[in-house]
Amino acid sequence: MPETSDLSQHNKAGLGIDLGGTKIAGALFNADGMASPKKVLYLEQRTGPQVGEQILELIHFFLAYAAERNLAVERVGVSVPGIYYAKTGRAWAPNIPGWEDYPLRSELMAALAPKGLALTIDSDRACYILGETWKGAARGCRDAIFLAVGTGIGAGILVDGRVLRGANDIAGAIGWLAVTHPYLPGYETYGCFEYHASGLGMARMAREILAREGRPLKGAEQAPPEELTARHVFEAFRQGDPAAVTAIQRSIEFWGKASANLVSLFNPEKVIFGGGVFGPAVQFLDDIYREAKKWAQPISIGLVSFEPSKFGSEAGLYGAGYLALGEGS
Repeated sequence: MPETSDLSQHNKAGLGIDLGGTKIAGALFNADGMASPKKVLYLEQRTGPQVGEQILELIHFFLAYAAERNLAVERVGVSVPGIYYAKTGRAWAPNIPGWEDYPLRSELMAALAPKGLALTIDSDRACYILGETWKGAARGCRDAIFLAVGTGIGAGILVDGRVLRGANDIAGAIGWLAVTHPYLPGYETYGCFEYHASGLGMARMAREILAREGRPLKGAEQAPPEELTARHVFEAFRQGDPAAVTAIQRSIEFWGKASANLVSLFNPEKVIFGGGVFGPAVQFLDDIYREAKKWAQPISIGLVSFEPSKFGSEAGLYGAGYLALGEGS
C-alpha cells in the first residue's frame, strides 16, 4: 500500500468509503493521497438497511478520528458496486440482497446534512478509473480504461478526461460483452464475458473440465467441486494441472478479445487491469496483449499499454477519496 501522508500537516480531509459485495473499506484522504490507516468492516450476510447502517458506522468512526486530530472533513465520497443512478440517488448492487433499488443518497444525507457534510456517490467502475487517474497507473492520461475482473467484470472508461457514464449511468457494464458463441443459459444473469472469464467463470470452466475427466483439481482434492474458486485454479495452474492450464488459457483469450474490443472502440492510452483476479493474473498481461493484438484495430493496439493497477484492491477506495475531495467528473 502507498505510504500515508502526515495528518498533522493538513487540516482538511475528505472521507472515502468503498462498498464491496462482502466488505466496506474507508480512509481519510488529502491532496497527497491516503491520509489515515484504512479501516475495513465485513458485511457478514447483512442486507438492505443493515448495510446502510454499517456505512454510517464507518463514517462516524472516521469523523471521530478526524475530530481527535483537528481535521475538518467537508465531504464523503462513496463507491458503489453496481449502478448508482445520479438522478434518483438510488443504487443497484446485485451482490447485496435488498439493494435492487436502494435509496442510498437520501439515507446517508439524513445523517450527513445536519453535520454540514456534502456527499458524492459513484459506481465502483467510475471510482476505479478516477483513483488510477488521480494517483495511480493512469496518472496524466486523458483516455484510459480500468478493466476490473473479480467476482464480476466491469470497466471504468475515461474519455477526453471525463468518465463515460451513458444515458442511464450504466456504461462500462462489459460483463455483457459478447465474446463467444453460441448463446448459453446464464448469459442473461451474468453476461457472456463475465460468465466465462470472471473469477467465478474461471472456476466454472475448471469444474466443467474436471467433471468430464472425473477427477479432482490438483491441490484441492478435498474441496467439493462447487466450492472451487479462482484461487484454487491459480494454485493448480502453478502445479501444472491440465484443467487449470486450460481454464486460464481460455480466460486469457476472453480477456484479450474484450481488451481488443475496448481498444478498437475507445483508442485509450492505457488499459489498467485490476480487481481480485489481477492479482495473480498480472503475470499474464503480456499474453493478454498478444491475444488482443490479433483482434484489435492495428494502429490503436500498437499505441496502447496494458498495465496492472497501482492500487490493487484499493483502487475503488482511492476513487472514493478523490470524490471526497470534491473532484471527479
